[in-house]
Amino acid sequence: MTDRTHTILCYGDSNTWGFVPQTGERYPFDVRWTGVLQAGLGSRYRVIEEGLNARTTVWEDPIMPGRNGKEYLLPCLETHRPLDAVVLFLGINDLKKRYSASPVDIARGVGFLIGMIDNKAYGRRGQPPKILVLPPPLVGKLTDYEEMFEGAAEKSPRLSVRICEAAVTAGCEFLDITPLVATSERDGIHLEPEAHAALGRAVAQRIAAMLACADVPSLVE
Repeated sequence: MTDRTHTILCYGDSNTWGFVPQTGERYPFDVRWTGVLQAGLGSRYRVIEEGLNARTTVWEDPIMPGRNGKEYLLPCLETHRPLDAVVLFLGINDLKKRYSASPVDIARGVGFLIGMIDNKAYGRRGQPPKILVLPPPLVGKLTDYEEMFEGAAEKSPRLSVRICEAAVTAGCEFLDITPLVATSERDGIHLEPEAHAALGRAVAQRIAAMLACADVPSLVE
């Protein structure tokens, strides 16, 4: 029997986990952008949510162990394969002062993760999964994280450009969410429900278009 379910892995940080600004609680699944994505795509898709608070691209956090996105990515891909698409949504935590990382270096970290995902072992029919890269939302006015993210607001616009360049160089899809999604006025880092909704809808449209072009049945109901 043919498996008609198309599997989408969303690999990200606290904005994929669903961190509520200031409170640190978690939005319900149907509010999180991954839940909006699942609802928008429908039952022929299975959205796998892999969000971890403080996750980076490739940096080791000296205070919070286990946050290096590079270290968990391969086990994650092995666990959930075969995958039709991977949505990579990282980079905002790399802006923390403790890493002293430039936008170019952060984008290189994203590029490194793209290279790990771009492997036919994790896709279907001898093909690697499709990859959709999202830049982090622009850092807003910091109310809770001023010292931790010192200088991040200045780097943030350049980071989106550099991540776009990394995605284009790797030949994968890029969706610029910065015109669509603003960070919360409550902390300048995390997303409010309306931003999750806008993000989920935008990603759903792009994923449906990406997979409809592949050698699979039409995914648009």
